[in-house]
Amino acid sequence: MAESFMDRFRKGLERTRDILNADVEDLVRGRRPLKPEDLDAIEEGLIATDLGLPATQQAMEVLRAKSAQIWTGGVEAMRGLLRDEIRSILTRPASVVPFAAKPWVVFVVGVNGVGKTTTIGKLAASWKKEGRTTLVCAADTFRAAAAEQLEIWARRTGAPFHRGAEGADPSSVLTDALRIARSKGYDAVLVDTAGRLHTKGNLMAELAKMARVAGREVPGAPHETLLVLDATLGSNALNQGREFAKAGGVTGLVVTKLDGTAKGGVAVAVVRDLGVPIRYVGVGEAVEDLLPFDAAAFADALIGS
Repeated sequence: MAESFMDRFRKGLERTRDILNADVEDLVRGRRPLKPEDLDAIEEGLIATDLGLPATQQAMEVLRAKSAQIWTGGVEAMRGLLRDEIRSILTRPASVVPFAAKPWVVFVVGVNGVGKTTTIGKLAASWKKEGRTTLVCAADTFRAAAAEQLEIWARRTGAPFHRGAEGADPSSVLTDALRIARSKGYDAVLVDTAGRLHTKGNLMAELAKMARVAGREVPGAPHETLLVLDATLGSNALNQGREFAKAGGVTGLVVTKLDGTAKGGVAVAVVRDLGVPIRYVGVGEAVEDLLPFDAAAFADALIGS
């Protein structure tokens, strides 16, 4: 099982890893001290994966300080240093203990098109395998297509589903869903939220209102707010993340579409910038391709061994 987990991580990050590995082996094969132009090439490779300037600079400081170690240890030494640095950036303490309350209420936020609905469906399926009952709530009442897509996922995973009328107040739909979950003893509620452009203040105000409503119905809710970001957007995903984080309450990240991008380094950039942990990553279309995040496995898959 662990091997297939790693295989999916590695396959998903293949395109990013190819960029990083393009010149590194040639640079260090000669076992000589790294020249400034060598380090420049490595730095360009890291930036090309959208690792972000601060994280890249942090990694480069380590490589410069330990160039003698790379001289004697070759490509393995360089990869080891990069892996350790990326793992340390990605390792963040979780701010919540999952399922510590019942129902465990999770808001899933992010702009349209990043994979929110798919993420919710995959989470519901994953939690069902763990023996948990999850109510899926379609609180994006502005796009009928969003609710319909979510209902398809709910049927596919056998999860109970709640939606309101098109254009209904999202907080009202959420209230009904939470009352149903409490009365039926469900373990969790996954809430799909509207994903209009992150620059719209009314969306952020709406999310804040929904959070207040949730807290009145279920103490401590929402217990998690997962921000979904599309890795293929690279640095634009980081900009979206900042806007949602400003609205407050983001406790974890889901980074989707890692299998379709050479910009997998953006995962490192968003964690370093926002200071919240990645909870899950999407590395494919199948239900089982939403993986719990593992910083060490990710760093290994990103840099290669």
